Amino acid sequence: MDEHRTQRISEAVREELAEIIGFESADPRLLAVDVTEVRVTPDGHHAHIRVAIRGDERQQAQSLAALDHARHYLRHELASRLSLRHVPELHFEHDRYPDADNRIEFLLKRAKKSRGQGQNQS
Repeated sequence: MDEHRTQRISEAVREELAEIIGFESADPRLLAVDVTEVRVTPDGHHAHIRVAIRGDERQQAQSLAALDHARHYLRHELASRLSLRHVPELHFEHDRYPDADNRIEFLLKRAKKSRGQGQNQS
């Protein structure tokens, strides 16, 4: 599978999981869960899902256990919503720094912008 298709599938899986977990789940342990990133492997067989979980360590562990328990249901829901030949296996991991990627992108853009302005002044 090419890289562009993998990225499109990753984004579609992220959007659908965020919808299912955030708005359609009846499990109260999943109320504190936000899907931050999905990376589908190039062969499309596995999806590594990073989730931000609010609450203390005990609540976070319970939420992660609930996600693990619901992964077959979530995969079934994805199969009914997405037109994929093969729906990937879902692997959840706790994203301890959910804003780190956005912060890095912001800093890189700011550095590029300031470098461009510095060259214009010389």
